[in-house]
Amino acid sequence: MMKGMGDLVRQAQIMQNKIAKMQEEVGKRTVEAAAGGGMVMVTANGAQEILAVKIDPAVVTPEDVEMLQDLVLAAVNEALKKAGEMMKQEMAQITGGIKIPGMF
Repeated sequence: MMKGMGDLVRQAQIMQNKIAKMQEEVGKRTVEAAAGGGMVMVTANGAQEILAVKIDPAVVTPEDVEMLQDLVLAAVNEALKKAGEMMKQEMAQITGGIKIPGMF
């Protein structure tokens, strides 16, 4: 009984190490999202941090600040969604699709 428990703990530690390494690697990868036909571009990393926001000057008009805010918001949300999906896919490869509470 104890030998089986030791193996289980060892397997859990191995998986934990794989997950930590994967999170570090995915955190370095980037995804891009656009809104307004590419007028607003947002780059995020796998750690779900926004790295860059590019705005086409043509969409910057004092008369329609609300539209620009909506485009930035849409692009940021899409970039974060893509980053989250990238992390989920990588996690599924490590866990074999098993959902681990608290992990993506």
